[in-house]
Amino acid sequence: MITVLVADAQPLQRFGFRMLLESTPDTEIVGEAENGAEVVRRITELHPDVVLMDTRMPGVDGIEATRRIVAAGGRSRILMLTTFDSDRYALAALRAGASGFLLKDTRPEELLAGIRAVAAGDSVIAPTLTRRLLDAFADQLDVDLCGPAREDPRLDSLTGREREILVAIGHGLTNGEIAQRFTLSESTVKTHVGRVLAKIGARDRIQAVIFAYDLRLTRPI
Repeated sequence: MITVLVADAQPLQRFGFRMLLESTPDTEIVGEAENGAEVVRRITELHPDVVLMDTRMPGVDGIEATRRIVAAGGRSRILMLTTFDSDRYALAALRAGASGFLLKDTRPEELLAGIRAVAAGDSVIAPTLTRRLLDAFADQLDVDLCGPAREDPRLDSLTGREREILVAIGHGLTNGEIAQRFTLSESTVKTHVGRVLAKIGARDRIQAVIFAYDLRLTRPI
């Protein structure tokens, strides 16, 4: 059972999410919040698996709330939701530590799939934003993407294969695509991915992508 906390300033929006989650056998809504400060407080009480977090809320917004939750070491994973198809919001949310970013008009089945993916440790981004997000992220880096890879002590802990897996993750490849590229089983790839995330201290694949870009292991095509 996936436990979910819904954070949204609009009562009708929270009601809609509640109806959807309560009608789904593998999800359970354990609480609601109408602003970021309340989310941060309720996280410590409820410890939900996933937080559906609106980006724009009064007082402490969703992005700042996400930043505080991640900084405090909370295990809850954040799935950001917004009505704005904006690279700026998506990039800020992922930088803050969110595991995914979807639009509020996402179809119910896609939202549920996103919740399940985030709860399982994967990441999800609205399809309309994926390519633009990578381009926007590259544009905002303060390093020369054409230069050599930067060194980081965490890279030294990776085996050669794990480094290859990290680069593949940075290019946005799925486990299936990585398995095909390196002629591995998907279960083996999943094991490698888990080890890579643990060694570099990434919460999920999105954070691994950012890590790969930061170290110039991945470059925009």
